[in-house]
Order: sequence, then C-alpha cells, then structure tokens
Amino acid sequence: MYTKEEASVIRQEFWTAYGRYMQPIPSASGEKVNWVNYKTGVKNVFFKLRAERKSAFVAIVISTKDTERKQALYHQFELMKPIFDEVMEGEEWDWIPETIDESETEIASIVFELEEVSVFRKSDWPDIISFLKHRMIKLDRFWSETKDFFESI
Repeated sequence: MYTKEEASVIRQEFWTAYGRYMQPIPSASGEKVNWVNYKTGVKNVFFKLRAERKSAFVAIVISTKDTERKQALYHQFELMKPIFDEVMEGEEWDWIPETIDESETEIASIVFELEEVSVFRKSDWPDIISFLKHRMIKLDRFWSETKDFFESI
C-alpha cells in the first residue's frame, strides 16, 4: 500500500508521462491540444481520463444541475451515435443517461474502461497510455466532426 502522498506522486508521474507522450500529436483540426485536460469548448461537456488502482477509463461526461440541459446534451449524443460508433470503430462504450459521480453530482456519461490495469504498476503504464491515446485521438476526431451540433444547446 502507498501513503496518500506516495500515491499522489505516482499519479502525477503517470499523467506527466502521458502528457509528454501525447504532446506532439495534433488535434484532428491540426491544432495543438492539451490531451490531459482536453477542453471541449462546450459548457457542461467534459472528456475525462482516469487511471486508478484497478482500471483506466475514458469518458464523455455531461455535468450540470440543469436537468433539461443535461438531457438535451445527452440526447444530442444519442443522435450522433452512428457517427460516434463509426469513429470508434464499433467499440462498445457504456451509455449511461443518469448516474452519480464521486462528488455526488448527477451526470450523464459515455464510458469505455480498461480493466485489470493499475496506475501503481509501472509495467502497466504502456498499456494504459496506449488505451488512453487510442480513444482520445478518436474522441477528438468525433468532436471535431460534431461539436457544432452541441454548441447551440
């Protein structure tokens, strides 16, 4: 087991390594992008990355207290699902219209998880980085094609 401080240092090292690895990769639009803290440019829509003790995941998260807006944004993602599925090459992402996040906030999310890896095993880092890289590049491509449909919501 690690102390909170040790765990924090390991996580920071991982995200620094991931950021350095991804830094030279341009976005689908050819612009420089912060892959660790991806900015969607649409209020209440976030791309979240996590690497934890037992898994890693990539998620699109819709987080707002405005239930109607959350539902409208999620519905727009559902309308874009054929494009999403094509860009993601048929991967089976979990579409969750309502759930509660770690801060007890109601959210909607679309999630893809890699199980049986740990950010605390450096031998797993290449698998986690590859997993995150592959999906974030595809999410960026999807977002560059569909973002305009979300901006007016």
